[in-house]
Amino acid sequence: MKEVFVLVQEQLITSHVKGHHLTQIERGRIAGLLSAGKSARQIAAEIGVCHQTINNELKRGRIQQVKKLNGKEQYFSVYAPDTAQVRYQTNRQLCHRPLKFKFVTNFLAYFDDHFHQDDWSPDAAVGFAHQQHLFKRTEMVCTKTLYNYIDAQLLEIRNLDLVEKANRRTKHHWSNKHRRLAGKSIEERPKRVDKRKEFGHFEIDTVVGKRSGHESVLLTFTERKTRYDIVRLIEGKDADSVSYALKGICAEFGDLIKSVTADNGTEFTALNAVLDGVADIYYAHPYSSFERATNETHNRMIRRYLPKGHSLDTIGPKTVSMVESRLNQLPRRILKYQTPKEAFQIEAARIRKSCSA
Repeated sequence: MKEVFVLVQEQLITSHVKGHHLTQIERGRIAGLLSAGKSARQIAAEIGVCHQTINNELKRGRIQQVKKLNGKEQYFSVYAPDTAQVRYQTNRQLCHRPLKFKFVTNFLAYFDDHFHQDDWSPDAAVGFAHQQHLFKRTEMVCTKTLYNYIDAQLLEIRNLDLVEKANRRTKHHWSNKHRRLAGKSIEERPKRVDKRKEFGHFEIDTVVGKRSGHESVLLTFTERKTRYDIVRLIEGKDADSVSYALKGICAEFGDLIKSVTADNGTEFTALNAVLDGVADIYYAHPYSSFERATNETHNRMIRRYLPKGHSLDTIGPKTVSMVESRLNQLPRRILKYQTPKEAFQIEAARIRKSCSA
């Protein structure tokens, strides 16, 4: 029975974690070892810390006590673990930088306006303001601090108002490679396309509103390097509707298109006929939307304005144009806070100038 009690007692006394500050339990142990007549070095060996840590701790927790002996008051110092803990916590609260909130109100108002009017993310607002030199460094905060303000509810914007936060669970994907592809596999696509250094490689997909019945859908056509998104409202999710819309896109941007990557939907079975002599066509593996990640990300952004279940028969080209404009005028970190529209126009002008020369 005595051995069991000793074992339990040893389990309750946890060893000190190297690099961590002393805990309230460890301060109580220090007081007990002092009462037992242990020296600072002996206490340090018991706790598992440097002897100078114990010396500093004894100074931190020292208090003056007074006793009357033979009618005279005598003062002496003792170590009080509760006092040491309070002083430690007070010092920890004072060790960080003072809150910058009240000095950056103009920047916070700028972020609030763009968040509500243009659907900018915190990072887009910070990056664009920094890139355009709209504020001095002392007049604005970084992205992490801005998220901290939102978490602490210092702004009118709440976490519920943010469409996405950075931490998302990684999904696992399985590919069914036995299914027949409508054309050349993405495995045959040149490796330079993956690096996004070359302009003119697009990804294509459709966005459905209501799944029941024959309703209008959106055709999305996204350039991989600049993230520029072309969005068109088409009559239905069928090959004829996709082909008709794609012919209009080719009439406007055909000289810029080098390759197109699609999924294996039946609506994309006629791409080879439409883009014959214009661009190469590649098909992703079944159930592998991550192979068209740029296009999928933009489709998810479109859902902010046109959620699932919303009938696309009720909207017109003006609404689609507004959504397209919002996506293409959103500053992107990956573009060094340039907008996709600006990046696309620069690349298109460069190619057309070289072709005309």
